[in-house]
Amino acid sequence: MGGSVSVDTLRDFSDYDLEEVLVLNNSAAPAVNELTASDLEWFAEVSHLFLVSEREVDEKTQITGFLIGLTGTGVDYESVNYKWFTSRYESFLYVDRVVVDSSSWGQGNGRRFYEALVSSGSNEPFMCAEVNIKPRNERSLAFHEKFGFVPVGEQDTEGGSKRVRMMEYRI
Repeated sequence: MGGSVSVDTLRDFSDYDLEEVLVLNNSAAPAVNELTASDLEWFAEVSHLFLVSEREVDEKTQITGFLIGLTGTGVDYESVNYKWFTSRYESFLYVDRVVVDSSSWGQGNGRRFYEALVSSGSNEPFMCAEVNIKPRNERSLAFHEKFGFVPVGEQDTEGGSKRVRMMEYRI
């Protein structure tokens, strides 16, 4: 049975993607925090890069993941994790969130999202991200380590119900 596996296509986010991206994001909690439609609209305005991955399934296009990347220090963003990096780095790219649907795990989407952010025309020396260690996100920790991120700190968030590992990747 020699069926071929199709590679998901990356493209820029559009307003038409909002509902599907919102469902995908909120179904990934607690690995990422839940968002509202207005949160996603705000990210679409301020992000340096907002990509989605998609593939054809039964003659219908399905979004299989997305990445929201910001340019460090220039965004008026209340995230305690973003603020942690802005207080320590003069210039960086920030991965606010990357979500890949389980149907696309292991197919290289995460790596392709990060490679797209690194090569997005920015001259930032670092790409920064955080990964949950409470609750532990083993899949994401392994991915970031394999990509080449190194730990640079940790912090508790949400009143101690979450703990994140802060990570950097030298571009």
